[in-house]
Amino acid sequence: MTESPAAALSAAEEAIRVENVRRSFRSGKRTVEALAGITARAARSRITGLVGPDGAGKTTLMRLIAGLLLADSGRIEVLGVDVAREPLAVQARLGYMPQRFGLYEDLTVRENLDLYADLQNLAPGGRAARYAELMRMTGLEPFLSRLAGRLSGGMKQKLGLACTLVNPPALLLLDEPTVGVDPVSRRELWQIIEHLVRDAQTTVLFSTAYLDEAERCDHVLLIHEGRLLGSGPPQDFMAEMSGRSFFASAPIGRRALQEILAGTAGVIDTVIQGGRVRVVTTASPDPQAIAARIAGLALTPVPPRFEDSFVARLRTPGASGEALPAPGATGTVTAGASGAEGSRDAVISVQHVTRRFGVFTAVDEVSFEVARGEVFGLLGANGAGKSTTFRMLCGLLPPSAGTLRVAGFDLRTAAATARRRIGYMAQRFSLYGDLTVLQNLTFFASVYGLSGPAQARRIEWARTEFAFAPLLAAKANDLPLGFKQRLALACALMHEPEILFLDEPTSGVDPLARREFWRRIGTLATEGVTVLVTTHFMEEAEYCDRLLIMAEGRVLTEGTPDAIKAAARRAEVPDPTLEDAFIAAIGARGAAAA
Repeated sequence: MTESPAAALSAAEEAIRVENVRRSFRSGKRTVEALAGITARAARSRITGLVGPDGAGKTTLMRLIAGLLLADSGRIEVLGVDVAREPLAVQARLGYMPQRFGLYEDLTVRENLDLYADLQNLAPGGRAARYAELMRMTGLEPFLSRLAGRLSGGMKQKLGLACTLVNPPALLLLDEPTVGVDPVSRRELWQIIEHLVRDAQTTVLFSTAYLDEAERCDHVLLIHEGRLLGSGPPQDFMAEMSGRSFFASAPIGRRALQEILAGTAGVIDTVIQGGRVRVVTTASPDPQAIAARIAGLALTPVPPRFEDSFVARLRTPGASGEALPAPGATGTVTAGASGAEGSRDAVISVQHVTRRFGVFTAVDEVSFEVARGEVFGLLGANGAGKSTTFRMLCGLLPPSAGTLRVAGFDLRTAAATARRRIGYMAQRFSLYGDLTVLQNLTFFASVYGLSGPAQARRIEWARTEFAFAPLLAAKANDLPLGFKQRLALACALMHEPEILFLDEPTSGVDPLARREFWRRIGTLATEGVTVLVTTHFMEEAEYCDRLLIMAEGRVLTEGTPDAIKAAARRAEVPDPTLEDAFIAAIGARGAAAA
C-alpha cells in the first residue's frame, strides 16, 4: 500500500500527531510493550478508525491522546497542543467515551445529563437547548425521566455518547462504542457520528473490533502488537486484495468445505456465509488448484472487504499474528460426503412460552425447536426478550406459561438434571479472575463432578486443545480477551456437555480469535453437540444453521441465514446482508405496530 496521504497533512489540517510513541506496563514479573514506536496522523473533521486485534494497543493509544497516561518516549500533539505539557488544555477540547462508560444507573437520563454538564462546566443557561439537540440526535426524547439502568444496551450507549457530547468537543475519542450493541442501534450510532462530522465539523477517532465499521471511516490506522501495520483510506486496503476473494460452494456440508479449504495451499482465510464459504487467497491465487481439492467445487469472485486485508496482513508467512491450526484434511472429497449437518432429533423444545415480570411481558408465546448437532441463533434488538428466553432455557428462570424441554427433560420438573447436560458461556467473562488458568479449569471440573483420572484427562485436553501450556500459572484477569474467551469455553466444555449455550460469546473479540472460536464450535456441532447462541454480530450469525429473530418478546421470523436474507431482497437492495435483513425485519415490525 502506498504512503498514507495523512502522513503529509499540514499543521492546520492535523487534529492528532503521534511521533514514535512507546508505552510499556508491568504485568506481574513481565514487562508488556503496549506501543512500540507508533507514528500516525489524524485529520481534522474526519473519522479516523483505529483497528487492531485484542491487545494491539488501541485503548493505550487513546488514553495517551486523552492525556490520561504519559508516554515512555515520543511526542503527541492534539489540536496543536503538546499533550504531555498541557494535558488539561487538551482535555478541555475533547470528549472521551471509554469502553465502559460511567453512566449512573440509579439516575434518570436527565440527571445523568445534568451530572456530566456539571463535570464539563456547561453553563446552566445553555443546557436546555443542548439537551434538546442531543435527545433529538439520539432518539432519547421520550425517555428523559427513565432510570438509566432501565434502558436497553443500545440506548445506554447512545446516552453515554450524549453525555460525552454535552459540551461540544472539537475532538471525540470513541473506544469500541458499538460492542454488544444490536445492528439497529449500531447503525443509529453511526448516523449520529456522521452527523457530528458533517454538520459540526467534529474530528472523531473511532476504535473498533467490527471491521465492517472500518469501511465507514475516512482513514484507518491498523495496529498490531503495538506497531502500525498500515495507514490509509479503507479503499486502499481493499484495492490491494483485488482478485483474491471468492465465494466457494460444493455438494458437501459447508463446515466440511470450510475445514478442507482452510487446509488448502494458497488459502489464507475461510469464513462461512450462509450456505457458502468466503475464501481469501494468497497474492497469486490458483483457483484451479484450489478447486481440484473438492469434486464439484465452484469458486465465484467477489469484491474484497477491509477485513480481507486485515486478515491477510496478520496471516502472511512471517507476520506475527496468531495462525489457526490447519485442519490437516488431505485427498479429494467426493460429492455427498458430510452432507448432513445435524439430525432432526429435537434436543431443545420451546412451546408457547411466555414470561411476565409483573404487568410487563418480556416473552410472549414463543415456540421453536433445535435439532441435535444444530447451531441455532437467537437474535433480536436490545430488549427483544432473547436474554430472558436464554435464561429460561438454562433453567435459571421459570416460564410464566408454556413448556420448555432441554435434553428430553421438562425444565419445570427436572431443571437440575437438564443443567448437567448443558455447558454455558456467559456474555461477559464470568470466571474467577484472581485464580490462575489451571485453578479455573480444576474448579469447574470439580463443579461438574469430575475428579481423579477423569479430571486430569479433561485438564490435559484443555491444556493441549486451547494452547494453555505457557499460561497455566497466569491469573485469568491478566489474560488478553481472546484467551479469556478460550478459557471460558474450555471451562464450559469440561464435562463434555451435549448442549452448549453461548450468550454473545465473541463480543469485543478480534476477528482472528472469532474465527478460531467458530471453527471450534463447528467441530463440536459436527460431533453432535447442539449449540444455542445469542449474538449481535451478524457475520457471526452466518455460522448458524437456522436463526430466530425476536422483537418485543415475539418471534418475527425464523429460517436459515440465506432464507432470511432472500426474504429481505428488494429492488433497492438486490443482495441484502444479514444485517440488512435484520433491520428490515425489525423495521417491518415497527411499521405494523404504528
